[in-house]
Amino acid sequence: MAGREFYVIIEKDEDGFFVGEVPQLNACYSQGRTIDELMENIKEVIRLCLDEEDPEFSGEFVGIHRVEV
Repeated sequence: MAGREFYVIIEKDEDGFFVGEVPQLNACYSQGRTIDELMENIKEVIRLCLDEEDPEFSGEFVGIHRVEV
C-alpha cells in the first residue's frame, strides 16, 4: 500500500462524532471522537478494504459539488 493516496470525506454526526468515508473504495468508512482518531481509524479500514478490493479497481475521486434545490 506504500505510496497510495486516498481522499476522505468527513462529516460530523448528531452525536458529535467525526465520520469519514473513502469514495474510491467500496464500503470504506469509519468514525472517531476527534479528527485525529478518525484518521487513525480510517487508515486501518483502508488497509482492510484494500485486502478485499479487486486489484484492478482504480476508482477516481472527482470532487464534491454543492447544489441548491
